[in-house]
Amino acid sequence: FNILEKNNIVKPIDIAVTAISLLKADPNIKKLITKKLELFSPSDTREVIILLSKFPLLTKVMESCPLPDIDIENLLKFIRKNLLLNISKLKNDTKIIAFQVSLTMQCFINEYLYDETDVEVEKVYELEKLIEVNYQKGISPTASEIACLSSYRPLNIYSWISGISIPNELNSLYRQQILETRKELILGKKIPVLKSISNNVSAKVQSQYEKNPYPRWMSLRLEQEAVSICNLQNLMKIKIPNHRIYEAKQPKILIAGCGTGEHSIETASRFKNCDVTAIDLSLNSLAYAKRKTEELKLTNIKYIQADILDVGEIKRTFDIIESVGVLHHMHDPMAGWRALVGCLNDSGLMKIGLYSELARRHIVKIRDEINNENINAIDNNIKLFRNRIFSSEKDYYKHTRVFSDLFNMSSIRDLLFHVQEHRFSIPKIKCFLENLGLTFCGFEHQNIAQIVDEYSFYNETLYCLDAWEEIESKNPDIFLGMYQFWCQKK
Repeated sequence: FNILEKNNIVKPIDIAVTAISLLKADPNIKKLITKKLELFSPSDTREVIILLSKFPLLTKVMESCPLPDIDIENLLKFIRKNLLLNISKLKNDTKIIAFQVSLTMQCFINEYLYDETDVEVEKVYELEKLIEVNYQKGISPTASEIACLSSYRPLNIYSWISGISIPNELNSLYRQQILETRKELILGKKIPVLKSISNNVSAKVQSQYEKNPYPRWMSLRLEQEAVSICNLQNLMKIKIPNHRIYEAKQPKILIAGCGTGEHSIETASRFKNCDVTAIDLSLNSLAYAKRKTEELKLTNIKYIQADILDVGEIKRTFDIIESVGVLHHMHDPMAGWRALVGCLNDSGLMKIGLYSELARRHIVKIRDEINNENINAIDNNIKLFRNRIFSSEKDYYKHTRVFSDLFNMSSIRDLLFHVQEHRFSIPKIKCFLENLGLTFCGFEHQNIAQIVDEYSFYNETLYCLDAWEEIESKNPDIFLGMYQFWCQKK
C-alpha cells in the first residue's frame, strides 16, 4: 500500500497480481470469493462493502490500475449490480459511497469492461431518465445516484454534469471522469500534426486507438536518477560496439509510437539531459500523454501526431530511437523500420519491440477463431468473447489467461482484436538487422539476470542471436510479452 501511495516508484500493474494474492490469502476475503454469489441477499451488500473497505490495499489497487483477478472482479460486479438494483434504498451512506468511488474509478480505468445483465441495462436506463427528469425540475442527483450511474457509464457523456454541484465525497471521481477528460480535449487541439494519415492500414490502426487510447494508466515507475548513454550498457546489460555514441551528452531521442505516454515519459526520465520527440497516430492517445507529462512537470518531451512512414518529414535526426510494440502493427514493418533508420545518426542506438511468433502461438489460435467466426470488435462482442476465455477448458484459452491485458477494454482489443498484426522469429529479426545495417546489442528482458545465470551465458554468447534462438526453442514463452532489444547503426 505504501509503495502505491508514493506515485512513480512502481508501475501499479506490475505489483497488482502480488497485491491481490496477498488480499485473497486473508480468511475473510477468501470466504467471500469462495461463497457462491447467488447465496448472498441484497441486504448482505452493505456488510460485504464494509468488510472490503477494511482493506485499503484493495481500494488503492482499484483506483490505480485494471484489477487483474477474475474472482475479485466477480465480487465487484455483484456489488455493483446490487447497489444499482437497490438504488432507491441508498440514503447517501458514507461508507457505501466511499467504496463506490473506488469501484467507479476501477470501472472507468478498465473502460467499463464488466458485462451487464438485461436487468442492469434496464435499471441503468431508468436511473438515467430519473436524473434527467429531476435535473429539469432543478433537483440535482444525490451522491449515491451519481456514484451508482458512473460505475456503469462515464459521467462525461451527460450534459447535466456541468450544471450541478458535485458533492465533496465524489471529488476524485469528478476529477478522473470530467476534469481530466476536459483537459485532454484542450491539449489535443494544441498538438501539432505532421501530415494527414494516408496509409490505409495506418488509418485503421489510428481509428482503433482514437476509440481506445492504450494503455490507460494512472502512475508509473520513473528513474530516480537519470543516466548517460555510457551508463546504459551496464544498466541494460547490453553491448554497444561503437562508443562514438557516448559523445551525445544531450541525446536527441525519438519515441516512435508513444501511445498514451508511458514510454516517452519513462525514457525522458531515464536519460540525462535528453530531448524527446514522441509521435503517434492517435490524437486522443497523445492528448492523454500530454496531460500526464504536464502533471509530472516534465518539459523535455514534444508530442507530434504522425505516421512512422512520414517520420522523415520531421527533418531531424536522432541519437536514440525507440519503437516498442508498434512496427508489428504496420502494413509493412520493414518499411516503417527503414524509415526510422533513415532518421538515426551514425552509431545511433535503437530499441525495438516485436511480437514473437512462437510466444504468441496461443494468441494466434484465438485470433484465427475470432476471424473465422467474423466476430466484430465492438464492445459487447469483446465482453462476450472474454467470458468465453475465462469459462473454456481449451488449452490455448487457459494459456491466454496469464495476460493482465484481459482486464481492460483497450488492452484486450490490442491483444486479441487488433486490426493489424505481424509476428517475428529471431532468424527473421537477424535478417532485418543485416538488411538495415544494424548491429544487435542485446535483449532488454525483465528476467535477463536469471536467464544469464540459468543458461550460463558468457561473453559474446549473450549477444549471439543464434544462441537466443536455441534458448527460445526450448522455452517458447520466454518472450511472451515481446522481443525487446537494442541495436546500433553501423
